[in-house]
Amino acid sequence: MQYFTEDFTGFFEELSKNNHKEWFHTHKKRYEASVKKPFEVFISKMVQEIQKYDPKLKIEPKDCILRINNDIRFSKDKSPYNLHYTAFVSRGGRKDKSIPGMFLRFSPEMVGVMGGCFGISKEQLQNIRTKINQDPSAFRKLIEVSDFVQKFGEIKGRALKRIPKEWKEAYKKEPLIANKQFYFVGEEAPSLITSESLVDELMDYWKVMHPVNEYLTKAIL
Repeated sequence: MQYFTEDFTGFFEELSKNNHKEWFHTHKKRYEASVKKPFEVFISKMVQEIQKYDPKLKIEPKDCILRINNDIRFSKDKSPYNLHYTAFVSRGGRKDKSIPGMFLRFSPEMVGVMGGCFGISKEQLQNIRTKINQDPSAFRKLIEVSDFVQKFGEIKGRALKRIPKEWKEAYKKEPLIANKQFYFVGEEAPSLITSESLVDELMDYWKVMHPVNEYLTKAIL
């Protein structure tokens, strides 16, 4: 099934040149028809497909989708609107990015597919490090699966510059112990947005990321 027309990316291309409220309000019906409504239908389908494999995912599609409005409070970019559309499909939805899930970002430049942990608390971070330290080889085995490496490369995230004394031995066994975040990023061409195989291809990504996401989830919940 094709969820989007070419006007999905077309809308954002024009918005990039007219990123102000007057233009957006003039084109609001177009935004709803080409971006907002089809994205809601698409995310609803993604949630349904993921629930076949993860029955613990009990979330409404509307709780996954982020607003198009740019949060300018802590940003140097004061443009009122984002130039992409995003959703975080997880047990916590968009309001809790600490719980691993699938983060999707659609833009004229790319389809971004991300997983792992973003905004984790100190306690959650401690739990992840403890779990990794209990069996570093098990964690390393998960992130070195060929399909995972092919789609996502490696685990990313900010890391400690100085390793605390209590973690130095663990760090020698697994350097990712130093991470303060544990996320990974994949990317597809924007042509995927209008493809009839959109959901199938993104579900392939989900299946590859799920073992790592589940490992992190068990550590923090």
